Amino acid sequence: MTEPITPDQLPAWVPGRLTFDTDDLDWGGMRLRGWHYAPSDVFVPGMRDYMIVAYGRGVSPMARQCVSRWRNECVAPGNISLLTHCMQAHWRWSQDVEVTHLYLSPDQLTRVAADVFDRDVSDVQLHDLLKAEDGYLCGLVQQLADEARGPGLGGRLFADAVLNQACVHILRHYADVSFREPDGVAGGLSQRQRRALLEYIHANLHRNMALAELAGVAGLSVYAFARRFRAAFGAPPHAFVLDQRIDAARRLLEESDLPLKCIAGRCGFSDQSHMTRSFRRRFDRTPGQCRAARH
Repeated sequence: MTEPITPDQLPAWVPGRLTFDTDDLDWGGMRLRGWHYAPSDVFVPGMRDYMIVAYGRGVSPMARQCVSRWRNECVAPGNISLLTHCMQAHWRWSQDVEVTHLYLSPDQLTRVAADVFDRDVSDVQLHDLLKAEDGYLCGLVQQLADEARGPGLGGRLFADAVLNQACVHILRHYADVSFREPDGVAGGLSQRQRRALLEYIHANLHRNMALAELAGVAGLSVYAFARRFRAAFGAPPHAFVLDQRIDAARRLLEESDLPLKCIAGRCGFSDQSHMTRSFRRRFDRTPGQCRAARH
């Protein structure tokens, strides 16, 4: 039996034109890739990871053989394929298609299942689907793809939150298992947790923080943390952190003569233009105009 292959090895088996890749982003273990594929007839060894294929532009007949049985569908935007890891397959399609691949390691799904459902993903058998109509999951993958093409307001915190939603959706809708719902959460965060989070966020505004990192500060699972944080602060973590970055930048604009580029770096914006876009949304003016208003 062929050894499972990694996402980096996949192009040797399924050649295509790469349209984007998150490999150079600070997204932890998450990996997203966009591909344009011409008509092909290919054999694909089992993947090391689970792979979600979200179809974009193009409509094509799609055939796949796993073990000995062929399945035939017509795929279009809004459809997904779900590939169980270690499952080798033979694929055929006759028209150009654009797709986004979301790779999920079994460990990632294990963590989410433990957080949300109090179950280990080793107890879960994920479906292997050639086609499902799932606009919600496609929308989540598209949000990640948009973030990958042009890192924006939330950075890694936003990507972590969207990935968590995608994992929960996959486990609920594409797995043969009965989950036990988590206990309800009364209220948000304690005063101690709120104070620790605020101190940590303000001390680390200059860097890209991960959702799991902030959850660790509060001593909570990622899923419980996301719900409690919104209840406590009135916004999801990525939006709250962005507001803190904008407030910190505004104070520096008012209290110092630092160049705008330096302020953007100190406050954790990816670049000066990112800071400018954020200021326009918040204040309907640029950082330069905010600085000029103090004189």
